[in-house]
Amino acid sequence: MTLINIYTIGLAIIMTFMVILWVISLRLKNSSIVDIFWGFGFVLTTWAYFLLTPDGFLPRKLILSILVTIWGLRLTTHIFLRNRGKPEDFRYQKWRAESGNIWWWKSFFQVFLLQGILMWIISAPLLAAQYRATPDHLIISDYLGMLLWAVGFFFEFTGDYQLTRFISNPANKGKIMSSGVWRYTRHPNYFGDATQWWGYYLIAVSAGGWWTIFSPILMTFLIVGVSGVALLERSMESKPGFLEYKERTSAFIPWFPRTKSR
Repeated sequence: MTLINIYTIGLAIIMTFMVILWVISLRLKNSSIVDIFWGFGFVLTTWAYFLLTPDGFLPRKLILSILVTIWGLRLTTHIFLRNRGKPEDFRYQKWRAESGNIWWWKSFFQVFLLQGILMWIISAPLLAAQYRATPDHLIISDYLGMLLWAVGFFFEFTGDYQLTRFISNPANKGKIMSSGVWRYTRHPNYFGDATQWWGYYLIAVSAGGWWTIFSPILMTFLIVGVSGVALLERSMESKPGFLEYKERTSAFIPWFPRTKSR
């Protein structure tokens, strides 16, 4: 099969997955379940690409698929545990209230179809990395991609772990998390997420997938400007101590804290 044919099958798989999630969300009256399965959707798509590209260089295919699986399953597990027993996310509650009785079908287009299309577009390097049989050995961009992925995974995993422990302590209620990796960036988990996608891209470059650069750019844009950093910063602005934390701490890329000027 051609790369376009496989990519189209990937779209069909993702859309089927999203329709199933949508139907479940209607029964649960909770559209935010889509957030839980964002990472898992990429795992599903990556292994579908794995099976549909039998001529690809197997070691590269395995490395990429395993890295995506570790990232995706960890993210899905983390969001599931974080949201378990909680009501629908405030963003979806707002849309539900604004839409009224038509939300049941509007949610498919506004949430599930949109995220499915984004997932499909972003998945391009996950296919490109597995499609070609050449080069039939790992090259420098493979190793750089794995290294970048490891850096990103460290920040995402550590950031989420430290924040979860911080929030679970009642003594920290109302306080700002500013220690650990949060001392060097206000969003270590989002930085780590974006960095891992640049790692996948470098692995795809090894197999001629340089043209998929739109994927990490789009993912970084979504994380920084739409659903991640920008949204969270707006919700944190009125929190006591946040402005001081914001002044001394890098917004996204980790760096040493700034000292106050005298």
